[in-house]
Amino acid sequence: MALMITDECINCDVCEPECPNNAISQGEEIYVIDPNLCTECVGHYDEPQCQQVCPVDCIPHDPAHEENKDELMAKYLIISGQA
Repeated sequence: MALMITDECINCDVCEPECPNNAISQGEEIYVIDPNLCTECVGHYDEPQCQQVCPVDCIPHDPAHEENKDELMAKYLIISGQA
């Protein structure tokens, strides 16, 4: 399941540089996560790094993009050019 950033985001800028897939970018009002690039850090880390550094806990799972660990790993392999 990809992650998403809620409107509780305070634009603190700490999540964007932590994303190994460059899935996080500045949106019109708050940061946004591209679900096509988000692997929840599968393939890179044991836990999503953006969730670890977020000071307001505004990065939940995106129910519109449900994926299991195998699907996230497959996406990671494609994004990293290993598939």
